[in-house]
Amino acid sequence: MPNKAISMNKIRQVLRCYAFGSGIRSISSMLNMSRNTVKKYLQVYQKSGLSLEVILSMDDSSLCSLFQEKDKPSEEPPARYKELQTLLPGYAKRLKKKGVTRQQLFQEYRSSHPDGYARSRFCNYFQAYLALSHPVAHLEHKAGDKMFIDHAGDKLALVDRDTGQTIPVEVFVSILPCSQLTYVEAVMSQREEDLIHACESALLFYGGTPAVIVPDNLKSAVNKPSRYEAELNEDFAAFAEHYGCVVIPARVRKPRDRALVEGAVKLVYRGIYTRLEGRVFHDLESLNAAIRVALELHNNSLLTRRSYSRREQY
Repeated sequence: MPNKAISMNKIRQVLRCYAFGSGIRSISSMLNMSRNTVKKYLQVYQKSGLSLEVILSMDDSSLCSLFQEKDKPSEEPPARYKELQTLLPGYAKRLKKKGVTRQQLFQEYRSSHPDGYARSRFCNYFQAYLALSHPVAHLEHKAGDKMFIDHAGDKLALVDRDTGQTIPVEVFVSILPCSQLTYVEAVMSQREEDLIHACESALLFYGGTPAVIVPDNLKSAVNKPSRYEAELNEDFAAFAEHYGCVVIPARVRKPRDRALVEGAVKLVYRGIYTRLEGRVFHDLESLNAAIRVALELHNNSLLTRRSYSRREQY
């Protein structure tokens, strides 16, 4: 249910749409809200017994009080729960050591606490503690701020006309995080000349230059990775300077830094690779022409639980 941090305008919009005969599914789509949230708002409205005019005339404070979920009285946690919570910080620290497993920690816990939790409950609480110990922030991406780039792990292939030999080719993927508009191109390698060519093609495809390009730490872009300031490849740095943007490589072994492009690669497998199955290509031009057709279908398809596409959002 909503709290004071949520705009009361959303509740008013839901009620107005409902008054005009819109269903839960339609309201959810129009207002870009969860169906469950819309359903809860309508349930509160129906249970209140108040007319729509009365509710819409309320100020924000009164409206929030009406739709605010009543806090349930908290129950005192059991003693064994408190005991386990005091042990979890030490268990989490020891789990980082080589050779230490959760099973060993559980056996140690039960030996000292025979009336403690069973293994499944112990592991659930342990996992919940680890998740809270390493929180993940939600990032709000601004339009034109960044462009994430990567190469797909699974390669596509060309077939030599004369010998019939299969030649694997790399697949470059870039994404704008705000709109999630994606660009895909097949290149012969991950060498710096191919990387620069693919990045330039991506900028032409987007019709503009982002403030920051975020690659991983591949050698064609980064000479020496660093936790604080990576040493960039001279040619790639000159390319970025020419287009007036900055290159900030993702941290080493931090896949969450590039989660969007990692997810885009998986979508490329489903939305583009599957459309190319069974087809034979003899050169990059014909392969990329087929990729562009599939790419347009991918960018123009509706986003999950959204009423708009990547292209429309862009």
